[in-house]
Formats: sequence, C-alpha cells, structure tokens
Amino acid sequence: MPLPHRLRPAFLTLSLLAAVLPTLAQPLPPEVDAALARAKVPREAVAFMVVDAQNPSAPARLTYRANTPMNPASVMKLVTTYAALDLLGPAYTWATPVYTDGAVQNGILNGNLYIKGQGDPKLVLERLWLLLRRVQGLGIKTIAGDIVLDRSALEVPETDPAKFDGEPLRPYNAAPDALLINFKSVVMTFTPDRAGNVAQVQYDPPLAGVALAATVPLSAGECGDYRGTLKADFADPARIRFLGSYPASCGEKVWPVAYADAKSYSPRAVQGLWESMGGKVMGAVRFGLVPPALAAGKPAFVSNSAPLAEVIRDINKYSNNVMAQQVFLTLGRVGNAPAAASAESQSDPTLPQGSFAASRTVVQRWWRERISADDVPVLDNGSGLSRQERISAQALARLLQTAYVSPVMPELMSSLPISGVDGTLRKVKGGVSAHLKTGSLSNVVARAGYVLATSGKRYVVVAFINHANAGEARPAMDALVNFVANDQ
Repeated sequence: MPLPHRLRPAFLTLSLLAAVLPTLAQPLPPEVDAALARAKVPREAVAFMVVDAQNPSAPARLTYRANTPMNPASVMKLVTTYAALDLLGPAYTWATPVYTDGAVQNGILNGNLYIKGQGDPKLVLERLWLLLRRVQGLGIKTIAGDIVLDRSALEVPETDPAKFDGEPLRPYNAAPDALLINFKSVVMTFTPDRAGNVAQVQYDPPLAGVALAATVPLSAGECGDYRGTLKADFADPARIRFLGSYPASCGEKVWPVAYADAKSYSPRAVQGLWESMGGKVMGAVRFGLVPPALAAGKPAFVSNSAPLAEVIRDINKYSNNVMAQQVFLTLGRVGNAPAAASAESQSDPTLPQGSFAASRTVVQRWWRERISADDVPVLDNGSGLSRQERISAQALARLLQTAYVSPVMPELMSSLPISGVDGTLRKVKGGVSAHLKTGSLSNVVARAGYVLATSGKRYVVVAFINHANAGEARPAMDALVNFVANDQ
C-alpha cells in the first residue's frame, strides 16, 4: 500500500537516518584497542565495520572510520568474485577451442594446429595434458606445420614481475594471459636417492629447449631453508641449475617457481609436454592468430574449464592473484552477456578484446546498479595486488550484505577461508565460526567476510589496517573477530 503524501517526507527522513546512523563512529572494543596499541598502530590507520548480514537497516554493531577509502589488499577479490558470480553465474566456464587446418593422414596433420586461449584461469598442467591427449585422439601424432597459440582474446600490458615487490620468481606475480598455462610456473619435485647420494629433480611441465639439472647432491644437517641451500640459478632462461646441495632430511619437497622468461613459457611448455607424450611437431610452436575463416567455423574440439564456482574457491581460499585477474579481465570481455558461457559465443569475433580498462568500466557500472550509487571502489586489476585499489569498509560491507541475500550466497561464502580450518586462515586458533577473506601487502592487512556469533546471528565483518606496522597488528584482527563472535 503506497504511503500517503503527507507521510513520505518523514519516511524518507527516517530512511536517510537509517543509512547514516550505521556510519557514525563508535568506540573500539577494548581488546582491539589494546592490540593496536601493542602494535603501535594509531587509530587513524584503521577502518572497521560490523553489521547484521541479513538486515541492512539494523544499526551497526561497530563502525569506525568506515567511510574512509583504504587499500584492501587481497580482500578486493571479494568485489571481483561476487561481480563474476552475479554477472556470469556460478556455472560459467571458459572455453579453449582447438582448430586444425589440414587433413590427417597416417597420424600426420598436414597443416597447423591452433589453440585459442580465452582467459581460462586454471589451464594447469593436468588439463593441458588432457587437451593434448584429445589432439592425439583425433589421430594426430605428428604435426607437419606449426602449433599456433592464439592469445588475442585479452589485451594485457607487459609488466616486470619484479616491479611490485622485487620477487619475480614468485608464481603470485605471474601476469594474466588469454592462454595462461600452469600459471607460467615450473614445479620442481626433489626426491632424495640416498643410495646415489643425490636428490632426483623432476620438472613439470618439461620445457622444450631448456637444460634441466636432473640431480643435485645430497647434504647432511637439518632441512631448514632448503631453497637457500640449493643455491638455485634461474638467471639463464635456457638453463636451470643448482650450485648447492639438498638436505637429505627434507624428504620429498615441491618447489614451484615462475619461469624466468615468461614470454617464451607457453611455447616451451606446450612443445615440451607434446614431445614427452610421444608427439612430434615439424614446424615451430609459436604465437599467432587463428585465421578468420577457420575461427568462423566449428573447432575440432573445445576444452572447457572448471565452473566459476570452483574457480573462485582457489581465488579466495588461497588468494590466487593471477586467477583473480583472469576473472576480472573476463568481465571486461563478456560484460553482462551470460550467453558467453557457450564456446561458440566466447569465440565470437564481435566480442571485444578484454582489458583492465574495460573491466573497470563493467564492474563499476555493475556496482552502481547492484550495490550502491555511492562509495564506488577504485579498481586496478581486481586482485588486490595493487597500490592503487581503494574501497571503504562501509562499501565492502554493503557488498557482503547484498551477497548474503542473493541466490549465489552459498557459492561465495563457501569460497572463503574458514577460520582454523583451511586456506589462508588454517593456522588461526580460537574456535570461531567465520568465513573470512584475508589480505596482506607490505603496510596492509585486511579481513572481510561473515562471522557467526554465539547468539546465532551472522554478522558482516570488514577490517582494514594501513600502516607500516600493519603486520604486527594481526592480533587486533583476531580480537575483532572474537568480539563479534561473542555476541550474546
């Protein structure tokens, strides 16, 4: 029943008050305040908000500098993953079509093989192996032409992997790619062979044209910093070697590293794996484009990714930066078109090339339409691995409240680390029932998600600390979560 005209001004006033009251500052819980003091973090460096997950109009349980834009670190992945669930749907998959341009006779493809990347965030070694097995299933053992890798679906600027934090060999610094294979990383497995006094080294995937040390001498002593003891030399992209030794007490260890020459990684990985499977290529493995006439037709087959709901579990539980950027870039490419879930529509040449700029436009428009016309976040690459991204605690709380009453709430919540159980919160103690995304950069720590209180009420919790001593203030985060959980 519509409100009488005479009551509408009063109703609007009350509504505005309800929207403003939750943002008014409140005293910090004493245990949180004390933890911040011990870490020598001033109150002006934090932003907190605790609100009812189901009732946006209820007064906030806690709000402190909630309107202040803060660097959220990896907590920004909540914006990217919820936008993706909302715009694409949890069943969305990425298609990687494979084309051939010649006849197959006696196991020989008389032409080229084309693999068109379209942003699959998790085309890991096992799935690349399955894709190449399907190529062999076409009766192809030898490719007389080239293997052409098409990366044109996404426009990604060249970046220096060492630029962000000086750690170029960390897989989390890998740049996104339309054909992102195994996160552009090499996984090395060290297995002690005491009889031979060496550790056997296995490399996955095998990289064509790269000399790989098959063994490294064993040494005595505690395991400790085995990576330092190995004295690995990755400077030469054509060679991986070890100048040190491997402690026998370590047992088997697995060490993933980003390949030194990211540009040549995909061709080397595809050729190396194809040849390890008994395949041959007479030409080269190179980057290129699928010819328009070939792209307009039906591919030989399509390799489909895991569904989005599964992909975001890796992104949020383990804070995978490059996967988050892949999802973010996908939003810029397919926008609001759910039909893009099919392989045919993803390969449509009329689809725009995905870019960070296009993604920022799409997500900010979605924010205004779906979350709020105010407090629009400052986006960069959607992963939080950025010094430019900003969002307020109030804005993120609004998103989490919106998500909680949405049809995709189960998928988003189940993707978050569970306190004391898994993901980036597996080592947290305290027995609190909480699903929280964590964030960490130098000078930044953050947490945001859902906490179930002893009263049975579920709360949205958002906490940001931006300060040089932020890393020392994690106990303040724990104290805040405990404060919320102990609500009677």
